[in-house]
Amino acid sequence: MPYMAALAAMTLIGGLILLAAGLRRAPATTAVPQGSTPAARLRKLLTRPGRISSRGRLLLLAGLVAGLAVGLLTGWLIAVIVLPVAFAGLPALLIPPRDTTSIERLEAMEEWTRNLSGVLTVGVGLEQAIIATLKSTPEPIRAEVGTLVARLRARWLVTAALRAFADDLDDATGDLIASSLLLGAERRGDGLGSVLQGLAQTVAEDVRIRRAIEADRAKPRTTARWITLITIGVLAVMSFNGSYNAPYGSGVGQAILLLLLSAYLGALMWMRKLARGTPLPRFIGQRAAERGPA
Repeated sequence: MPYMAALAAMTLIGGLILLAAGLRRAPATTAVPQGSTPAARLRKLLTRPGRISSRGRLLLLAGLVAGLAVGLLTGWLIAVIVLPVAFAGLPALLIPPRDTTSIERLEAMEEWTRNLSGVLTVGVGLEQAIIATLKSTPEPIRAEVGTLVARLRARWLVTAALRAFADDLDDATGDLIASSLLLGAERRGDGLGSVLQGLAQTVAEDVRIRRAIEADRAKPRTTARWITLITIGVLAVMSFNGSYNAPYGSGVGQAILLLLLSAYLGALMWMRKLARGTPLPRFIGQRAAERGPA
C-alpha cells in the first residue's frame, strides 16, 4: 500500500508539472546553428536565463537526499517528493521576484541621461557626447553603453546604433531615451540637451513611483513568508505527535497530504505571479517589432 501511495503521488506531481508546462506561454526560439552537438544544445539549455541555477540544483539534491533518508527511516515515502520541492522551491517562491529592469538600472539610465545632457550643452556632437560619457556611465548599464560606443566607433549609422541600444536596454524607459536621441540625431537641433534634462527628471519620477509600488508588493510577500515559516514550525512540532500524524500514515492519508501541500504551493506560485506585475510595452527596436502591437 505505501508503494501505491508513492506511485500515486509521483503521478499527481508529474501531472501538475505537465499542466503548468502546457499553460505556460512558449517563448520565441531561435534556430540552432547546424553542426552543433547534442551536448552543446543541452549545455545551452541549462545555462539559459530562467533555468535552474547551480544553487537551486544543490538545494534540490540536498532535499532529495533528506527525503530519501526520511522515507527510509519513517516509511513516509511522500518525503521523497515533498522535501526536494520544499528545499528548492520555497526559497525561490518567497524571495521577491526581480523585474526585467531593476530600479538600479532605471537610476543608472537617469544618471547617464543627465551626464549626456550636460555634455551636449557645451556644443559637442551627439556621437562625440555619447563616447565622452562612457567613462562616467553607471555600472548597471555600462555594458550597454559600451556596446553603443563600440558600434559608433565601428562607423555604424547612428540611427541603427541607437535602435540596437534600445534593444540592449530592453525596457520602455530605455526606448524613451533612445527615441529622444534618434530625433536629435535626425534633426540635429540645439535643444536636445534640454530635452534630455527634462527626460532625466521624468525617469527620476518613474523611479520614485516604482519604489512605492515595490514597497506595496513587499507587504503580501512578507505576510506569506511569515505564514509559511509558522506553518513549517507547527508541522515540525506536530510531527512528534503520533496521534496527530496517524491519519496521514496510510497511503490514502499521504495522498491527501500531498494534495493539500500542492494546493498551498499553487497558492504561493499564484501570489508570486500577481506580485511580479507586467512590464510596460516597448515601442522601438527589433524586439518591439517582433512582439507586435500590445
